[in-house]
Amino acid sequence: MNPLADRIRPTSLETFVGQKHILSTDKILYKAIKSGQLFSMIFWGPPGSGKTTLARIIAKETGADFMEFSAVNTKTPELKKIFEEAKNSKRKIVVFIDEIHRFSKSQQDAFLPYVERGDVTLIGATTENPSFEVISALLSRSRVFVLERLKKEDLQEILDRAIKDQKEGFGKVKVVFKDEAEDFLLESCNGDSRILLNALEIAVASLSSKTKEVTKEIILDALQKRALKYDRAGEEHYDTISAFIKSMRASQIDPSLYYLARMVDSGEDPLFIARRMVVFASEDIGLAQPTALVVANAVFRACETIGYPECQENLAAGVAYLCKCKKDRSAYDAYFKALDDVKKFGNLPIPMEIRNAPTLLMKDLGYGKGYEKYTQQSLLPEKLRGTKYYFGN
Repeated sequence: MNPLADRIRPTSLETFVGQKHILSTDKILYKAIKSGQLFSMIFWGPPGSGKTTLARIIAKETGADFMEFSAVNTKTPELKKIFEEAKNSKRKIVVFIDEIHRFSKSQQDAFLPYVERGDVTLIGATTENPSFEVISALLSRSRVFVLERLKKEDLQEILDRAIKDQKEGFGKVKVVFKDEAEDFLLESCNGDSRILLNALEIAVASLSSKTKEVTKEIILDALQKRALKYDRAGEEHYDTISAFIKSMRASQIDPSLYYLARMVDSGEDPLFIARRMVVFASEDIGLAQPTALVVANAVFRACETIGYPECQENLAAGVAYLCKCKKDRSAYDAYFKALDDVKKFGNLPIPMEIRNAPTLLMKDLGYGKGYEKYTQQSLLPEKLRGTKYYFGN
């Protein structure tokens, strides 16, 4: 028998739970589905928020053939073969790729032409920021929809459906939650409907009596270790990484290692953690200790080549080092002040004396004239002369 989460999976927009910010009747995605005018899209959201379910519903509601793949176990030639066959098909085809961020940039390039021509409608699902993990060419041809962690009321609706469903759920048995067991289950699954339903199924299966009296202790046993360790305080994936960064910024090694341990123990992608450390090295440490960027990059590379479980040691050493470094955000702050002026004033004329002069005509026009290597005169565009961005040493 299929798992409970699969058995009671919604099959229509009307039965889909949550994500009203993108699926209410006035939203572009809802209108596109109902009109059948599909476009390629990327679903970005946490586990158990409904990415796969929504992709299946879209294909069903629009009468399209549905092909589902995971980037973890699908090779590029297999996909290209499917896409080549789709070129000659007269039917609409929706290709769903779960964990699309696990495809390399070159792999993503391989199926870009098929998306561009409209041979298939691509729906990619990712838990990682697509700005970093999906190639820009594919992003520009897709619409990104952010799915949110399911709210408690959403989870309650899913739980009630599972308990009452006579055919696929537990409607034929009596499930009773004792004391605070139901609330504990809703809080502990961290907005992940899959964890919710898996824990419920295990809890009910563990009880032999006709009336299934589910206690908090039974739920505690049924819940996956990852859900409890990562989500016991109700904090989200992004809250934890935020706490991690802010602890390093405050040079507090103990909290930094604690939040690192929470992420590692949950199975968080080590490259996600290491990538944030690389950013931190330039953003928060900067010129105070330039070798911090070297160390952070070395940690990233170690995680990339070694992987779990050993790379947690590289992460821990890197975190302690970054915490101990002096902090200097002067370069970071100066850059974004300069960027503000770029956006405000556009491409201001570059002073003539520092323009490139590769041709005689340009030299005759004054390009590069009067250039001095070590001049003290401001080399900013004339409109910005006297502007100060950087206030470091």
